[in-house]
Amino acid sequence: MEKDYELGGMPALAPGVRVPPPPTSVPRSVQDSEFAGNDISFREIDPVDIQIRNLSVEVDVSPTGLTGLAGSMRTRKRGSNDAKWKTILDDVSADLPKGSLTAILGGSGSGKTSFLNVTSHRMSGSRLKTSGTILYNGGPELSSIRSAYVMQQDVLLPTLTVRETLQYAADLRLPPPTTEQERRRVVEEVILELGLKDCAGTRIGSNVHKGCSGGEKRRTSLGVQLLANPSVLFLDEVTTGLDSSSAHQLVRTMKTLATKGRTILTTIHQPRSEIWGLFDHIVLLSRGSPIYSGPADECLPYFESLGYDLPPFCNPAEYLIDLAAVDTRSPELEETSLDRVEGLKRSWRIRSAQLVTEDMEEKHAALNCPSATKPKKNYQSPVGRQIRVLTARTFKVTYRDPMGMAGSLFEAISMAIITGWIYLALDGSLAGIRSREGALYTAAALQGYLILLFETYRLTVDIELFDRERTENIVGVPAFLISRRLARVFVEDIPVPLLFSVIFYFMAGFRPLASQFFTFFAITLLSQYIAITFATTCVAISRDFAGATLIANMGYTLQSLGCGYFVQSNEIPVYVRWLKWTAYVFYAFGALCANEFVGHTSSPEGQFYDCPFPGGATNLACKEYTGAYVMKSLGFPANWIVRPIITLLAFAIAFYLGAALVLQYWKVEMCIAKARKSDTDYSAGKEMITTRSLVEARTIGITLDKYTLNIIKRNAIGRKAANLSILQPVSASLEPGLLNVIMGPSGSGKTSLLNLMAHRLHSSLSTKYETSGRMLYNGAVPTESVIRSICCYVCQDDDALLPSLTVRETLRFAAGLRLPSWMSTEEKHRRADSVLLKMGLRDCADNLVGSELLKGISGGEKRRVTIAIQILTDPKILLLDEPTSGLDAFTAASIIEVLRGLAEESRTVVLTIHQPRSDLFKHFGNVLLLARGGSPVYAGNGNCMLKYFEGLGFACPQNVNPADFALDLITIDLQHEAKETESREKVQGLAESWNREQPALVRSTSKIATPAELGSMKREMAPLHIALPILLHRGIINFQRQPQLITARIMQVVGLAIILTLFFAPLKNNYYSVQSRLGYIQEFAAMYFVGMLQNVAVYPNEKEVFYREHDDGAYSVEAFFLQYTSLEVPFEIVTSLIFAVLTVLAAGLPRTVQMFFVAAFNCFCIVSCGESVGIMFNTLFRHTGFAVNVTSVVLSVATLMGGVMSLNIPSFLGAFNHLSPIVWSLGNLAPYSLRDQQFTCNDYQRLANGECPISTGLQVLQLYNLDKNAGLNLLALGICTVIYRIVAYLLLRAKRTHWNLRERFRTTKDT
Repeated sequence: MEKDYELGGMPALAPGVRVPPPPTSVPRSVQDSEFAGNDISFREIDPVDIQIRNLSVEVDVSPTGLTGLAGSMRTRKRGSNDAKWKTILDDVSADLPKGSLTAILGGSGSGKTSFLNVTSHRMSGSRLKTSGTILYNGGPELSSIRSAYVMQQDVLLPTLTVRETLQYAADLRLPPPTTEQERRRVVEEVILELGLKDCAGTRIGSNVHKGCSGGEKRRTSLGVQLLANPSVLFLDEVTTGLDSSSAHQLVRTMKTLATKGRTILTTIHQPRSEIWGLFDHIVLLSRGSPIYSGPADECLPYFESLGYDLPPFCNPAEYLIDLAAVDTRSPELEETSLDRVEGLKRSWRIRSAQLVTEDMEEKHAALNCPSATKPKKNYQSPVGRQIRVLTARTFKVTYRDPMGMAGSLFEAISMAIITGWIYLALDGSLAGIRSREGALYTAAALQGYLILLFETYRLTVDIELFDRERTENIVGVPAFLISRRLARVFVEDIPVPLLFSVIFYFMAGFRPLASQFFTFFAITLLSQYIAITFATTCVAISRDFAGATLIANMGYTLQSLGCGYFVQSNEIPVYVRWLKWTAYVFYAFGALCANEFVGHTSSPEGQFYDCPFPGGATNLACKEYTGAYVMKSLGFPANWIVRPIITLLAFAIAFYLGAALVLQYWKVEMCIAKARKSDTDYSAGKEMITTRSLVEARTIGITLDKYTLNIIKRNAIGRKAANLSILQPVSASLEPGLLNVIMGPSGSGKTSLLNLMAHRLHSSLSTKYETSGRMLYNGAVPTESVIRSICCYVCQDDDALLPSLTVRETLRFAAGLRLPSWMSTEEKHRRADSVLLKMGLRDCADNLVGSELLKGISGGEKRRVTIAIQILTDPKILLLDEPTSGLDAFTAASIIEVLRGLAEESRTVVLTIHQPRSDLFKHFGNVLLLARGGSPVYAGNGNCMLKYFEGLGFACPQNVNPADFALDLITIDLQHEAKETESREKVQGLAESWNREQPALVRSTSKIATPAELGSMKREMAPLHIALPILLHRGIINFQRQPQLITARIMQVVGLAIILTLFFAPLKNNYYSVQSRLGYIQEFAAMYFVGMLQNVAVYPNEKEVFYREHDDGAYSVEAFFLQYTSLEVPFEIVTSLIFAVLTVLAAGLPRTVQMFFVAAFNCFCIVSCGESVGIMFNTLFRHTGFAVNVTSVVLSVATLMGGVMSLNIPSFLGAFNHLSPIVWSLGNLAPYSLRDQQFTCNDYQRLANGECPISTGLQVLQLYNLDKNAGLNLLALGICTVIYRIVAYLLLRAKRTHWNLRERFRTTKDT
């Protein structure tokens, strides 16, 4: 028997449905007793009243950077002001008394989050203009009040479990005199209260390593903030990602906390009807302006007085959100809704003015009276406790990141072994002495540089949590910096330099003296700490990897040039010679040289090496074989061990202090994205989505036959660690023409089922996905290519959106890539604009998407953009994971209406949904209910669901939302032990009942398809000639709008050239200049690292976008790879030419046309090879930190074996050396730049026969084995560059195709 849920409607709005009567009719005391949860053992707090008056916020949306400079110059010529202000909030007033729960309602983009951010003092910046007043207990300061803020994004450590996350939060947040036992008890109570008991021992997880569900992460984030025991709690969409039952429990918890004196302010999108009665106050916004702000029980009567009566059995929150929404799906709907909203704004301005004259003055006077209890200053744990807790947390996070730890240890061991092999058993010849210098430079500088790069990358990731906790006044800068080192002192800081020292020192053949070895180790250890502290300073200045590595790389270049190895320290030009005293590598390299050449011996000549002439050190011919001569030739004092070590220690301390000062006083501001308005609205008049006729549409029904999923976890040594059952056998029919809805509480496996159906689960070494059962398309088993081709999948996250594109650009580029090639560009644009309008995105069409550091469109708008991209192609099968999460009730209804329209056009639409509004259930065709643990409890027609449960003795009350009833029925109450046992038994009984009943209820598809028929439905990828121009256009726009990235990419090369010129110009022809000229050529190898750093700054993010779009079948690997290369090459050409101008013309290499283009070509090739190596390892490893470590080792080894820093390379390594571009680069640069040079020397440097040790460039080439065919080496460098890029392409293609064959074979075998 089918029930009719529709009763009535509101004027000009969607009709309402039968839901519980407005809960305002229920006495508050009854509600409180009914909804009471566990009593969390928080200590008493100081209550806080908040008064907001005439709050307005404007933002300057004029462009910044180079674009902004050009725009400001144009506007100055016209005599106009170049600032463009956009109103975000307009004249908002509100009273939030202590002990109240206030809801901020409104559609996406209405300013809810902005209002919350301004009220909580988390929105500031030079581009913001704020007016009005916000008073807390009559004062303007929030910092003296304990407050907490739950953001939309979950900033959690993925390797910690839920319980560990909350325990560390309690240790940092709960004030004394709470004991450790009390804190542990509170944590367990919070876990119970938030329904986290079942996942308390589960790791948070990430995109790579799955852990908690989205809803569980959301509740964990709330738990972290609750443990601060705040007087004021700000919540931004805290119920997003939760099912309606969990959301109801959570808001009941908030209500309980509010009744104990807390002031709680929350934005909320789709509250179920029972939640409405829990709110004390309502702030209703529309496009930044208030249309109501006051007590919740006066809200509905106010709107009734304006002629907007609440229909019977309609959810009040949904009704109000519909009232406040502007419907932009058609000009007629927009005009009607805009007139209504403007009228409501005017009415509220009049009403607000009346309230001010009636009672605002009285409230204002009361609020300005001194508080009965003075609020305490926002508590921060003592520094000692902070250090202890952060050290324990960081240590646990470190050892649970095996790839990160393995990266550090792999770098130390592999670098030591390979470099030790290069410098194996050095002899005492002149070549051996030169190689000793290179070996010591490796230990002093190159090893530290690799640590610098890895720590810079790791810090750009870790700093986000520190910024969050410091903003909350939970963690201080000293505790953060000290704890990072204490946590890693025995797992990284000491083991890494110790392993390197032990292996490298004895392989190289340095003297086996304990005193000399421990001096070597002490210097290496100090160099490591300096690299770490310098990396901290770089990240403190710039949070993004591109900017931080630019600072780090330029700083290291100054260090390496000032150390005296590449250019003799006394030959450095006088205007930069003083910099050597500020270069820590100068002291480290000098101390290591003194330790080797003149230390630990009583001889005034220092160590004496294998001079072939008789007479020993007294023979002038043996002068070059004495340690004192080597030290003098390098420009170091003779006694140079103790003082440099003290200076190195001072450097480490100074860098950490500098980092502390920058972190303390340099605030990170969020940029505001500019709205890029077009002159015309291309979407006007294109409201309807044009589709092909139903005759052309071929439908596909999906049948799941006992479909299961298990996850096998393996530990670091490959042994099975856990076997997790995610989905119990699921059997269901998902039909075309209907909305097929999957519902269930958090942790029920909804997302896993969609991922499994879309074939988006990929096994790794640590995680293996095992499936059984079958998935049939029209009765036939589809192939992997068919599934990927005819299925479109909308994920929960929106990370495939490029932040620097506007919404309109995003959709148009997606249309160009995804729509058939037979459509013209104009047709594709029309299609994109029609979808944009249908999804209600017209108002933000020309706004940038934005990111965490670039404020753009709202979270709800991003969600709609992601959905719009997938429905562009009118897919045969559309899978959507929580498409309404993050959307307000009105927008959610609009999205469901669009999806229903797609389904009615004979498409198969499958979606998960958490909080369906009351009038949506009637649109659900088939419903699959999953209980926690992945057990199905119902799968069939939505109209039969209530009848089925009624037959089991669970009748749905007539006035209850059926979706809420079903979710409440299958949700396990984890808040109370007694109810938990009862609810578990109930859910288990429902699952067993369905397991017995399902064979009679699950229908099979009558239409059987052949594999060939399914294959004919495949959607082809965009051809290369279509995809490449579109990707290039998109990439250019995205790149142009990131000036910091452009600056970093250009200045990496140009900055290096400027520093080289400053240190080497002009190149001379005396004896010391031999070392300088060789060092100058060797510095070309630094471009290898520049290429890698440029790649790491761009490629990982672009790769993730490409992976998502390639999974959608949008375009090929070739198109992406050619686009990436095409955008990279112009930068490399331009910067290489600038590099050649500075290195050849300014520094003093032979000033010939040939030398100019040889230098430019070498620079281009080396940078390109560095990019290629970065692509290879960032493709092989998803852990970017590990990829950076491995890549750095490869580049370092290639640099060392180039021919200048090591003269006697073992034959085995010499064979591999031919694969390196550095050996070919130095092999052509040295002959071109040195062959015709003549060198002089002074009397001290002359040999016994009166000749200079080196007098011609040819002698230099012969000494270093570089007297080779320069032209052939130049050609080999070009060939090497091409081969590197081809290998990078083949690896990427293998990653996306061939390696997936193994996964494809496994899936087919299992099914």
